Amino acid sequence: MRAEIVAKQVKAMAEHGLDAIICSSPENFAYTTGFVVPSQPLIRHRHAMTIVTADARTAIFGVDMEASTIKRRLPDVPSRIWGEFSDDPMVVLADQLCGLGLAKSRIGIEMDYLPAGDFARLVAAIPGARFEHAEPILARLRQIKTAEEIALLSKLSRIADQAITDALAVVDAGDSEMDIAGHLTRNVYSLGAEHFKLLIVATGERSVLPNVGPSARILKRGDVCRVEIFSVINGYQAGVCRTAIVGEAPPMADKIWAHLVECKYEIMEKVKPGASCREIYDAFIAKLAKLNLPPISFVGHGIGLHLHEDPYLGLTPVLGKPGSDAPLEENMVLGFEPLCYDTGYGFGMQNKDMLLVTSKGSELLSDFANTDKLILCGTARQDRKAQAVA
Repeated sequence: MRAEIVAKQVKAMAEHGLDAIICSSPENFAYTTGFVVPSQPLIRHRHAMTIVTADARTAIFGVDMEASTIKRRLPDVPSRIWGEFSDDPMVVLADQLCGLGLAKSRIGIEMDYLPAGDFARLVAAIPGARFEHAEPILARLRQIKTAEEIALLSKLSRIADQAITDALAVVDAGDSEMDIAGHLTRNVYSLGAEHFKLLIVATGERSVLPNVGPSARILKRGDVCRVEIFSVINGYQAGVCRTAIVGEAPPMADKIWAHLVECKYEIMEKVKPGASCREIYDAFIAKLAKLNLPPISFVGHGIGLHLHEDPYLGLTPVLGKPGSDAPLEENMVLGFEPLCYDTGYGFGMQNKDMLLVTSKGSELLSDFANTDKLILCGTARQDRKAQAVA
């Protein structure tokens, strides 16, 4: 178990009057242990959970199919293994909780992840326990990153940034979106990611579509290309988006891009401990309005084990409270993305980076590419041609 994360949970239990916290989602299992049980995110009924008690004892609950992986990663942590095709996992979990002295305790559990039917059986199997929502507590803990988490997110940011930049450098007019995806995914793995999430390749007229994957569309001169990927290690992810052009920029593209770059630096200037998330968002929307670009509901968000975490720089509720605001705090990590999907000129543009809130301001984690100007596709190919001529 990750000692620093266990200590944070123990402190939170003291503040909220809980006797234990159960992490049942893949994200919070990884938060506590440092790894993802491979099939848990794919097969929801393959429950894997961590149990941390108020006196800092720890235990693992896992399915028999993943018992060897769990034991290899956490050989010294007591574990209870349930049979996928022979046991009711909630009955086994209830028995484990009783064995930990929690039969009549207040227990925090992720009620936004555990299926309702499973939760009902768990309550019936251990009627003396009182279960309460743990997800807001865990979400709050995850907002402030540890030094280990910051180092990992910095590495992931650079992987995503370089993977996209290098992929765009080797494609040009006549290649397809699938070619971009092929280069990009190979790059992500070769640079050290375990896998990736949410691959977006949107070119030409498709660049106005927010979250589309690659298609067979062929790149043409004058295309705008939006490319985004989230590189992943141990469940943590960092998302970067870059915008490029094929050959030459279409009308208004350079002007809109320069405007979004100004937004980027203005946001970075405003990000600091104590800054209002809503005020940063309002300033961004006002900036978009100067070019009559349509508003969006947020310009940034926390990131780590989820693609989107609190806090949001936008209209989105903070921790489920409509209309709420939140101050930024040191060691938060944000994905911030000055963007306009539908500029009104037949293309969309996005400049997404990873940003660390420091004691004095902010620090850019995704710093491989200089995006003050639009990326030009095919630069590596053109360099090879120039070398061949020479």
